[in-house]
Amino acid sequence: MTNQSSPLAGTKVKIKTGVLDPVQGMVVEGAEYRVEDYWHVLTGGSWQFADGNPAALQYAIRAAANNLPIDNEVLYGKIGGLGHLVHVSEIEA
Repeated sequence: MTNQSSPLAGTKVKIKTGVLDPVQGMVVEGAEYRVEDYWHVLTGGSWQFADGNPAALQYAIRAAANNLPIDNEVLYGKIGGLGHLVHVSEIEA
């Protein structure tokens, strides 16, 4: 885990095909995602230790449903006005 910002910070990207969101149905293919930065850069710690944080809890469920890597390549950003965590592998190239 580095303290360097993501190269995607401050950009708008699309969620790639095949992503499922069994919790809210918002982090789905084609959704526009406004990246703020890596979660750990913004908060100073891993999403895995963000006890009680709704975005981290929802991400944990999505990570299991989508078989995502359990690492810290996790971005924080927004879809509409709501904050979401998204793994870099869920972003269209």
